[in-house]
Amino acid sequence: MKIAQVAPLYESVPPRLYGGTERVVSWLTEELVDQGHEVTLFASGDSVTSARLVADTPRSLRLDPGCIDSIAHHVRQLEHVFSLAGEFDVLHFHTDYMHYPLSRRAGRPRLTTLHGRLDLPELEQLYRAFSDEPVVSISDAQRRPLPWINWLATVYHGLPPALLAPGTGAGGYLAFLGRISPEKAPHTAIEVAQRAGLPLRIAAKLEEVDRAYFKSTVRPLLDRAEVSWVGEIGEAEKAAFLGQARALLFTIDWEEPFGLVMIEAMACGTPVIALRRGSVPEIMTDGVTGFVVDTPEEAVAAVARLDGFDRGAARRAFESRFTAARMAGDYVRLYESLLEPAPAGPPAPEQVNA
Repeated sequence: MKIAQVAPLYESVPPRLYGGTERVVSWLTEELVDQGHEVTLFASGDSVTSARLVADTPRSLRLDPGCIDSIAHHVRQLEHVFSLAGEFDVLHFHTDYMHYPLSRRAGRPRLTTLHGRLDLPELEQLYRAFSDEPVVSISDAQRRPLPWINWLATVYHGLPPALLAPGTGAGGYLAFLGRISPEKAPHTAIEVAQRAGLPLRIAAKLEEVDRAYFKSTVRPLLDRAEVSWVGEIGEAEKAAFLGQARALLFTIDWEEPFGLVMIEAMACGTPVIALRRGSVPEIMTDGVTGFVVDTPEEAVAAVARLDGFDRGAARRAFESRFTAARMAGDYVRLYESLLEPAPAGPPAPEQVNA
């Protein structure tokens, strides 16, 4: 099958440091190639892939100090995608909704995986206009704000089993991995770790939009002796960071659409202590991959339950549900369904001449 994967240009595929969508696109692309499909990846020029790479920017926009208008680059990318659309059996977009006016008129089999939040008021108006566009959710919880749009399926993310090896948790610390932002709530993780009496290591990206939150809420807490911020880390550092942690704290304060870090921790055999928001009850198996809690107080109590946790069971749960091969297989079945001929309608009534 000839498949186009269309990634955002903000980060490379895979990203050098933080970047959930581009990381998933990379894992999916490489697995599809391994399964024998002919894949073209539309992404930034510093991407690394075994697929055919079509680049409309020399580097990821986040790393390009000369980038002022990122939308201009994405519009040009979409023009390139649709100029080549006839080469592919199916077009798979990971670029939110920007392509909808073009994809609706191109007449090509396509689908869009929605990677972000859908509870913004403008999105309801947009999807009233594009209710026919075929879309894929990354959790059932993600669908709640817009349950009526053209959902094809829910496909959970997956990663290569060999990417992250199981660890022992011997580091003795709690871990926070992701972004410094109010919705990810690292300040709550600091509170939980302090009350549980364990050190916390924070490996997180800090974006300009979140600097005020960092300065007012997080920075004062970093002066505490048992809290350390190690900054943004890349793929090569994750196995050690997660694998040596006693647990990952996932103290979100929003309706998380997926939460990639949860399955990364599972791959390392590391238990996740997660607040019950968004996709958490779907992704987690309480008592097996960690503990699903309702309050920070319950999170503190969960830390006390970590002794004797079966890290092997957490890894096996990952292998059964969240591998890249399973993810790619789910998408291939969707591609095939898009290529099936539309069912024939009822036969037209015979014309009777008067």
